[in-house]
Amino acid sequence: MATSDQNPTTPAAPAAPKVASRVDRSVSSSLTGADSSAGGRTVIADNVVAKVAGIAAREVSGVYALGGGASRAFGAIRDAINATDLTQGVKVEVGETQAAADLTIVVEYPAPIQEVASNVRTAVAGAITRLVGLEVVEVNVEVNDVHLPGDDDDSAEESRVS
Repeated sequence: MATSDQNPTTPAAPAAPKVASRVDRSVSSSLTGADSSAGGRTVIADNVVAKVAGIAAREVSGVYALGGGASRAFGAIRDAINATDLTQGVKVEVGETQAAADLTIVVEYPAPIQEVASNVRTAVAGAITRLVGLEVVEVNVEVNDVHLPGDDDDSAEESRVS
């Protein structure tokens, strides 16, 4: 007769939920090309990949800004004191050999939104692959707002008081 060490009145603790990752986090032990003579490992911080993605997205024609309303408001304050955050509106997940990015953008009116989003996806994936050397598995683009040309005009409405 087999005995059990568990107390039948105490329920078993639930297993910790597995967090799904979009990128391959397995460590590659092989070195190729010029790296084969030098040992060591290169670790690229998530912030570096996010900055590369943010710069690439801002360079796309039709992108007015990155980030949601609140982050753009804080971004305007940072810009005023010359402390621009190039990672605003960008979230990345970085593995050993792969990266995934999520971007929130504001599109200039009347740029075609789907085309701008596709161009952002292509530019970000290309920049991460070219500059960082990671395979890009996913670039999600969320269009948060459309910027109208008259939105920046402070003098458009006269003051009612003198």
